[in-house]
Amino acid sequence: MKYALKVRYIGKNYHGSQIQFENGEEIANKPTIQGILEKAICTVTGDKVTEYNKRPIKTVFSGRTDKGVNAKGQVLHFKYDKPIVASKFVYSVNEILPPDISIRDLIEVDESFHAQKSAKRRYYRYEFVNRRNKDAFDGDLMRIKYEINLERMQKSLNYILGEHDFSSFKSSGTLNPSTVCFIEKAECKKLEDDRVVIDIIGNRFLYNMVRTIVGTLLEIEGHNLTSEHMKNVLEAKDRRKAGQTISPYGLTLLEVQY
Repeated sequence: MKYALKVRYIGKNYHGSQIQFENGEEIANKPTIQGILEKAICTVTGDKVTEYNKRPIKTVFSGRTDKGVNAKGQVLHFKYDKPIVASKFVYSVNEILPPDISIRDLIEVDESFHAQKSAKRRYYRYEFVNRRNKDAFDGDLMRIKYEINLERMQKSLNYILGEHDFSSFKSSGTLNPSTVCFIEKAECKKLEDDRVVIDIIGNRFLYNMVRTIVGTLLEIEGHNLTSEHMKNVLEAKDRRKAGQTISPYGLTLLEVQY
Protein backbone atom coordinates (compact mmCIF):
# COMPACT_ATOMS: atom_id res chain seq x y z
CA MET A 1 0.00 0.00 0.00
CA LYS A 2 1.08 3.56 -0.69
CA TYR A 3 0.44 6.50 1.61
CA ALA A 4 0.82 10.24 1.19
CA LEU A 5 1.03 12.86 3.90
CA LYS A 6 1.69 16.55 4.37
CA VAL A 7 4.68 17.77 6.32
CA ARG A 8 5.25 21.13 7.99
CA TYR A 9 8.66 22.21 9.20
CA ILE A 10 10.91 25.08 10.13
CA GLY A 11 14.13 24.47 8.26
CA LYS A 12 16.53 26.52 10.38
CA ASN A 13 17.97 23.58 12.33
CA TYR A 14 18.27 21.13 9.41
CA HIS A 15 20.55 20.59 6.45
CA GLY A 16 17.63 20.70 4.03
CA SER A 17 14.80 18.27 3.46
CA GLN A 18 16.83 15.61 1.68
CA ILE A 19 19.15 13.13 3.41
CA GLN A 20 22.83 14.01 2.97
CA PHE A 21 25.27 11.31 1.87
CA GLU A 22 29.02 10.92 1.89
CA ASN A 23 30.62 7.90 0.23
CA GLY A 24 27.18 6.33 -0.02
CA GLU A 25 26.47 6.64 3.72
CA GLU A 26 24.05 8.96 5.50
CA ILE A 27 25.90 11.78 7.27
CA ALA A 28 24.88 11.44 10.90
CA ASN A 29 25.90 14.91 12.02
CA LYS A 30 23.85 16.64 9.30
CA PRO A 31 20.21 16.11 10.35
CA THR A 32 17.58 16.45 7.63
CA ILE A 33 13.80 16.54 7.58
CA GLN A 34 13.68 13.26 5.66
CA GLY A 35 16.06 11.49 8.02
CA ILE A 36 14.28 12.60 11.20
CA LEU A 37 10.86 11.79 9.74
CA GLU A 38 11.73 8.33 8.48
CA LYS A 39 13.17 7.35 11.85
CA ALA A 40 10.01 8.57 13.59
CA ILE A 41 7.78 6.62 11.18
CA CYS A 42 9.82 3.45 11.66
CA THR A 43 9.55 3.84 15.42
CA VAL A 44 5.75 4.08 15.24
CA THR A 45 5.39 1.14 12.85
CA GLY A 46 7.67 -0.97 15.03
CA ASP A 47 10.29 -1.43 12.32
CA LYS A 48 13.97 -1.39 13.19
CA VAL A 49 15.53 2.03 12.70
CA THR A 50 18.74 1.56 10.73
CA GLU A 51 20.90 3.58 8.35
CA TYR A 52 19.15 4.86 5.24
CA ASN A 53 20.19 2.13 2.80
CA LYS A 54 18.70 -0.53 5.08
CA ARG A 55 15.71 1.43 6.38
CA PRO A 56 12.41 -0.45 5.80
CA ILE A 57 10.40 2.73 5.13
CA LYS A 58 11.72 5.37 2.75
CA THR A 59 9.94 8.58 1.88
CA VAL A 60 9.78 10.42 -1.45
CA PHE A 61 9.29 14.19 -1.17
CA SER A 62 7.57 16.41 -3.73
CA GLY A 63 10.78 18.36 -4.03
CA ARG A 64 13.94 19.31 -2.25
CA THR A 65 14.17 22.32 0.06
CA ASP A 66 17.50 23.73 1.22
CA LYS A 67 18.89 24.36 4.66
CA GLY A 68 16.87 27.12 6.31
CA VAL A 69 13.83 26.83 4.01
CA ASN A 70 10.45 26.20 5.65
CA ALA A 71 7.43 24.25 4.47
CA LYS A 72 3.76 24.39 5.36
CA GLY A 73 2.57 22.11 2.57
CA GLN A 74 5.36 19.70 1.70
CA VAL A 75 4.01 16.37 0.42
CA LEU A 76 5.64 12.96 0.49
CA HIS A 77 4.71 9.35 -0.12
CA PHE A 78 5.92 6.04 1.25
CA LYS A 79 5.00 2.37 0.98
CA TYR A 80 3.95 0.14 3.85
CA ASP A 81 2.55 -3.39 3.68
CA LYS A 82 -0.03 -2.97 6.46
CA PRO A 83 -3.15 -0.82 6.86
CA ILE A 84 -2.57 2.42 8.78
CA VAL A 85 -5.14 4.18 10.94
CA ALA A 86 -4.54 7.78 9.93
CA SER A 87 -5.52 9.59 13.13
CA LYS A 88 -3.52 7.26 15.39
CA PHE A 89 -0.51 7.32 13.07
CA VAL A 90 -0.42 11.11 12.76
CA TYR A 91 -0.73 11.59 16.52
CA SER A 92 1.94 9.01 17.33
CA VAL A 93 4.50 10.30 14.81
CA ASN A 94 3.95 13.90 15.90
CA GLU A 95 4.60 12.95 19.51
CA ILE A 96 8.04 11.64 18.50
CA LEU A 97 9.03 14.41 16.09
CA PRO A 98 10.87 17.49 17.37
CA PRO A 99 8.83 20.70 17.85
CA ASP A 100 9.85 22.18 14.48
CA ILE A 101 8.53 19.25 12.37
CA SER A 102 4.94 17.98 12.19
CA ILE A 103 2.78 15.85 9.89
CA ARG A 104 -0.90 15.90 8.93
CA ASP A 105 -3.45 14.59 6.43
CA LEU A 106 -2.27 11.01 5.94
CA ILE A 107 -4.22 9.29 3.14
CA GLU A 108 -3.91 6.07 1.17
CA VAL A 109 -3.19 6.82 -2.49
CA ASP A 110 -3.24 4.92 -5.74
CA GLU A 111 -0.10 3.02 -6.69
CA SER A 112 0.41 5.42 -9.62
CA PHE A 113 0.72 8.43 -7.30
CA HIS A 114 4.18 9.93 -7.00
CA ALA A 115 4.77 12.87 -4.66
CA GLN A 116 7.24 14.48 -7.04
CA LYS A 117 6.24 13.37 -10.52
CA SER A 118 2.46 13.74 -10.01
CA ALA A 119 2.70 17.33 -8.77
CA LYS A 120 1.16 19.96 -11.07
CA ARG A 121 2.00 23.17 -9.21
CA ARG A 122 4.25 24.33 -6.40
CA TYR A 123 3.52 27.47 -4.42
CA TYR A 124 6.42 29.32 -2.80
CA ARG A 125 6.45 32.49 -0.71
CA TYR A 126 9.47 34.63 0.11
CA GLU A 127 9.11 37.10 2.98
CA PHE A 128 11.40 39.89 4.14
CA VAL A 129 11.21 43.05 6.23
CA ASN A 130 11.41 46.49 4.59
CA ARG A 131 12.39 49.04 7.21
CA ARG A 132 15.50 50.77 8.51
CA ASN A 133 15.29 49.62 12.12
CA LYS A 134 15.21 46.05 13.35
CA ASP A 135 12.52 44.55 15.54
CA ALA A 136 12.95 41.77 18.08
CA PHE A 137 10.20 39.75 16.36
CA ASP A 138 11.72 39.89 12.87
CA GLY A 139 13.39 36.57 13.63
CA ASP A 140 15.68 35.40 10.84
CA LEU A 141 13.92 37.38 8.11
CA MET A 142 16.17 39.45 5.89
CA ARG A 143 15.84 43.20 6.49
CA ILE A 144 16.02 45.54 3.49
CA LYS A 145 16.81 49.03 4.75
CA TYR A 146 16.24 51.01 1.54
CA GLU A 147 12.74 51.84 0.35
CA ILE A 148 11.36 49.52 -2.31
CA ASN A 149 8.92 50.33 -5.09
CA LEU A 150 6.18 47.69 -5.08
CA GLU A 151 4.81 48.79 -8.43
CA ARG A 152 8.20 48.39 -10.09
CA MET A 153 8.71 45.05 -8.36
CA GLN A 154 5.41 43.79 -9.74
CA LYS A 155 6.29 44.95 -13.25
CA SER A 156 9.58 43.09 -12.92
CA LEU A 157 7.81 39.93 -11.79
CA ASN A 158 5.40 40.10 -14.72
CA TYR A 159 8.30 39.32 -17.06
CA ILE A 160 8.75 35.83 -15.58
CA LEU A 161 5.11 34.81 -16.10
CA GLY A 162 4.51 32.03 -18.61
CA GLU A 163 6.92 29.45 -19.96
CA HIS A 164 10.59 30.42 -20.13
CA ASP A 165 14.10 29.07 -19.95
CA PHE A 166 15.20 30.02 -16.44
CA SER A 167 18.91 29.25 -16.89
CA SER A 168 19.78 32.70 -15.51
CA PHE A 169 18.17 31.81 -12.19
CA LYS A 170 19.55 28.34 -11.53
CA SER A 171 22.47 27.44 -9.31
CA SER A 172 25.17 24.99 -10.30
CA GLY A 173 23.64 22.30 -8.07
CA THR A 174 20.68 21.79 -10.41
CA LEU A 175 20.54 18.07 -11.22
CA ASN A 176 17.75 18.14 -13.82
CA PRO A 177 19.15 19.33 -17.17
CA SER A 178 15.79 20.85 -18.18
CA THR A 179 15.69 24.58 -17.42
CA VAL A 180 12.23 25.38 -18.81
CA CYS A 181 9.53 26.19 -16.24
CA PHE A 182 6.02 27.62 -16.42
CA ILE A 183 5.22 30.37 -13.90
CA GLU A 184 1.50 30.78 -13.36
CA LYS A 185 1.58 33.48 -10.69
CA ALA A 186 4.18 35.99 -9.47
CA GLU A 187 2.94 38.71 -7.15
CA CYS A 188 4.34 40.95 -4.43
CA LYS A 189 2.52 42.79 -1.66
CA LYS A 190 3.21 44.52 1.62
CA LEU A 191 1.73 43.17 4.83
CA GLU A 192 1.48 44.76 8.24
CA ASP A 193 4.61 45.36 10.29
CA ASP A 194 6.58 46.33 7.13
CA ARG A 195 6.72 42.77 5.84
CA VAL A 196 6.86 42.16 2.10
CA VAL A 197 5.87 38.84 0.55
CA ILE A 198 6.55 37.54 -2.94
CA ASP A 199 4.30 34.67 -4.04
CA ILE A 200 5.36 32.49 -6.97
CA ILE A 201 3.43 29.50 -8.32
CA GLY A 202 4.93 27.30 -11.02
CA ASN A 203 4.88 23.79 -12.38
CA ARG A 204 8.49 23.24 -11.31
CA PHE A 205 11.46 25.16 -9.95
CA LEU A 206 15.20 24.92 -10.48
CA TYR A 207 17.70 24.74 -7.63
CA ASN A 208 17.68 28.11 -5.79
CA MET A 209 15.47 29.61 -8.49
CA VAL A 210 13.08 31.50 -6.21
CA ARG A 211 15.88 32.92 -4.07
CA THR A 212 17.72 34.11 -7.18
CA ILE A 213 14.59 35.71 -8.65
CA VAL A 214 14.06 37.63 -5.42
CA GLY A 215 17.76 38.51 -5.35
CA THR A 216 17.39 40.00 -8.83
CA LEU A 217 14.32 41.96 -7.73
CA LEU A 218 16.31 43.44 -4.86
CA GLU A 219 19.19 44.25 -7.19
CA ILE A 220 16.74 46.21 -9.35
CA GLU A 221 15.41 48.04 -6.31
CA GLY A 222 18.78 48.63 -4.68
CA HIS A 223 20.32 50.09 -7.84
CA ASN A 224 17.16 51.86 -9.05
CA LEU A 225 17.14 49.91 -12.32
CA THR A 226 14.15 49.66 -14.62
CA SER A 227 11.82 46.67 -14.43
CA GLU A 228 13.02 45.68 -17.91
CA HIS A 229 16.24 44.51 -16.26
CA MET A 230 14.39 41.36 -15.22
CA LYS A 231 13.45 40.72 -18.85
CA ASN A 232 17.05 41.19 -19.94
CA VAL A 233 18.34 38.80 -17.29
CA LEU A 234 15.75 36.18 -18.22
CA GLU A 235 16.56 36.36 -21.93
CA ALA A 236 20.32 36.24 -21.33
CA LYS A 237 20.12 32.64 -19.98
CA ASP A 238 23.28 33.45 -18.06
CA ARG A 239 23.50 33.04 -14.27
CA ARG A 240 26.11 35.82 -14.09
CA LYS A 241 23.50 38.38 -15.19
CA ALA A 242 21.12 37.70 -12.30
CA GLY A 243 21.27 38.93 -8.71
CA GLN A 244 22.52 37.08 -5.66
CA THR A 245 21.03 33.88 -4.32
CA ILE A 246 19.72 35.46 -1.14
CA SER A 247 19.16 34.04 2.33
CA PRO A 248 16.97 30.92 2.62
CA TYR A 249 15.35 32.36 5.75
CA GLY A 250 11.98 33.71 4.70
CA LEU A 251 11.37 31.14 1.95
CA THR A 252 8.45 28.77 2.54
CA LEU A 253 6.92 26.03 0.41
CA LEU A 254 3.24 26.81 1.06
CA GLU A 255 1.51 24.19 -1.06
CA VAL A 256 1.95 21.42 -3.60
CA GLN A 257 -1.03 20.90 -5.91
CA TYR A 258 -1.92 17.66 -7.73
